[in-house]
Amino acid sequence: MALINPYINFNGNAEEAFTFYKSVFGGEFTMIVRLKDMSSPEFPVAENDANKIMHIGLPIGNNILMGNDVPEFMGKVNENENRSKISISAESREEADKLFNGLSEGGNVEIPIADSPWGSYFGMFRDKYGIEWMVDFDTNNNG
Repeated sequence: MALINPYINFNGNAEEAFTFYKSVFGGEFTMIVRLKDMSSPEFPVAENDANKIMHIGLPIGNNILMGNDVPEFMGKVNENENRSKISISAESREEADKLFNGLSEGGNVEIPIADSPWGSYFGMFRDKYGIEWMVDFDTNNNG
């Protein structure tokens, strides 16, 4: 089956955000490409965008969380209007707690992680970078 790999945009702090995600998930980046690495006469990169991230990847299980910084000429990403979420299916309550607590640090918890009416262990939040996450442990299938 095909994999779905989330790709998220940032306003110049992609490297900081991905370093934070790496501290929670572990692992190593598959690639870090800066905008200056892609500069050419056909695609000149503004000096203030040169060190921004063109592409970064962090493997998480069989998936890769990917992202980039949006160059200034393309406008800003409005994080408060982005209601898309990255959903994490944890393998245990302990893993769900670890991921929820780690990723939500400094963010805004919308639904504290707890047993849900539909039978799973679930929580939802916006992290300190404006990215929205859902963490779920399906107690019916895994417990």
